[in-house]
Formats: sequence, structure tokens, C-alpha cells
Amino acid sequence: MALPKVAGHRGAAAYAPENTLESFREAARRGIGWIEFDVKLTADGVPIIFHDDKLDRTTNSQGPVASAAFDRIRRLDAGSWFAPRFAGAHVPSFREALELVRDLGLGANIEIKPCPGREVETAERAVALIEEQWPARRPPPLISSFKSSSLAVVKARAPALPRGLLLYEDGLPTWKRDARDLDCTTVHCSGHNMTAAWAAEIRALGYGLVIYTVNEPARARELMSFGVQCIISDVPDRILAAI
Repeated sequence: MALPKVAGHRGAAAYAPENTLESFREAARRGIGWIEFDVKLTADGVPIIFHDDKLDRTTNSQGPVASAAFDRIRRLDAGSWFAPRFAGAHVPSFREALELVRDLGLGANIEIKPCPGREVETAERAVALIEEQWPARRPPPLISSFKSSSLAVVKARAPALPRGLLLYEDGLPTWKRDARDLDCTTVHCSGHNMTAAWAAEIRALGYGLVIYTVNEPARARELMSFGVQCIISDVPDRILAAI
């Protein structure tokens, strides 16, 4: 697939509260064509845009996301923690996010970020909404996850959706097998320990290489020299300008 050089991390996370509609709009306002964001499920099975397993860090509430119903989460303030001017920003539903992405003309790297034990269910709900909402005339979104069981659902339910295997900083001993078995299009790695040799190995196997989360222009330029195709950044406009 045609990957962008830069994608905004959780929208434009340095400029607006992450994984909110405000953050998506900010990325678009800064001229960024692709964004990355996270999908997980509420207690009553509604897909929402949220990263953590707990509400504590990015809302005015506490406790596990998996124990909170959508109606409760919907009423939370997801912006004041970032800056007073974002007071009242809410946690978007996945449906809302897809509608805004469509309206803004953005490409998307959708990360399936399930709460523990909900890997299959989260992927199933996400795929169903993507198939319902994503415009058929536009290139499909890239679906990524650290969870191979989630990507397996995507492969089985919607094989035409490109898949990306996410790796933690220390990699994963089985990444070659997993990427092959899941028929992945891309491999996503941390920018902290990426080397020219590892980048070359990934690219030689035919995978697109996506690197997260890089906010230093000099490191971004070095990574691009390794053959990296896409960099995910909290400051995507700065990185795009630098490379």
C-alpha cells in the first residue's frame, strides 16, 4: 500500500488531547494527511477511541475502561488534563471518528488496542464498523495491533484490509513467523532501537516499515535513510518539514 511519510500520533498529540476529535482536526489543520489512533471497547461493547486500559490519565475519572459503559464514558472530560482550552472534549466513539476522518479526507492507521481478554471481540467490532463506514472509493485504512489474535480476526473477517504487526521496543522473537502467517503488509517498530540492519531485513522481506513515536527531526532523517517508509509522530508537521 501507499504509505505516508508521516502520520500523526493519536491525531496530533503534542498539540491537542490525544485520541480526540480535536486532535484529529488539529492534524488536518497542520497539513497532515494520515493519522494513527486506538480502538478499544467499553463495558457494553461500544468501540471508542482510547489508548489506556484505565480512564485515569486522560479523563476526569478513574477505573478500567472495560468496566465503564459508553454512556458514562461519553460524559467525561477528556480535554482538561491537556489544557484548559480543551475542557469539554469527549472520548469519541469509533463511529464518530470514522465519520470525521472521512469528512477531513484523512488516511488512517487504526490500532486495535484491546483491554486484556477482549482481543477477538474488539477486532470483530472494529472490522464491522470499518466495513460499514469506510468509503469504498477510498484506499482502505491500515489496521495494526500488538495482538496477533486481533490481527487474525481482521485477516479472517476482512482479508482485503491491510494489516500491520506492531512490535515492542525489544522486538518479538516470532515476528517473522507472525507477520507471514497474518499476511501483514507492514511491520511497526519503535524508533528507539531501530538500526539500519534491522530496517534492511524487514524491507528485504517485503514489508512496509512504520516507526513510532519519533519527535526528533534528526532521528527522523536518520530513520528515513535506513529505508523507513512512515514515521508516526506527536509533532507530525515538524517531522514532515524536516524530512
